[in-house]
Amino acid sequence: MAFLRPEKQNAGLTFKLLAKEPLIAVLPAGHRLASRKRIRPQDLVREVYVSSARTSPVLHGVIQDYASKVGIVLKAKYEGENISSAMSLVASTGGVTLVPLYAQNMLSPNVVARALEGVPPTVDLTLGYNQANSSPLLCRLLSRADELVASVQDQSITRYVEAG
Repeated sequence: MAFLRPEKQNAGLTFKLLAKEPLIAVLPAGHRLASRKRIRPQDLVREVYVSSARTSPVLHGVIQDYASKVGIVLKAKYEGENISSAMSLVASTGGVTLVPLYAQNMLSPNVVARALEGVPPTVDLTLGYNQANSSPLLCRLLSRADELVASVQDQSITRYVEAG
């Protein structure tokens, strides 16, 4: 089993949805938009955009769908290999990026996370497993997954709301 963002072509895998994580904006702590509690999507257009989704086609698709829905174009000037490298590029270039909520736990002191104004885009986090796997450990995990997720999600949402 694995925690993952489900891609469409996954023969033989079953997915259990754990959370729909909202995306947040990450920008340098000294950025002109950092004083805001929420970032308007239109404000992202004038900024250097750093892609956090180079190795995640699912996240890339969610971000592009969101941009299209709100009528903006986000063309990456820089691309991070992963979320950590994207946040490092944000700090070094003065740019902005969009990342899943869990990334707020990885922030360095020189960057801040802000909620997006309006309805934020979300990316699914799932537990992927082979349905033929009859492991007692997997069965136990699946039977308790909702309870475990609720506990963690309550803490993350509280922190997100307080920050937003």
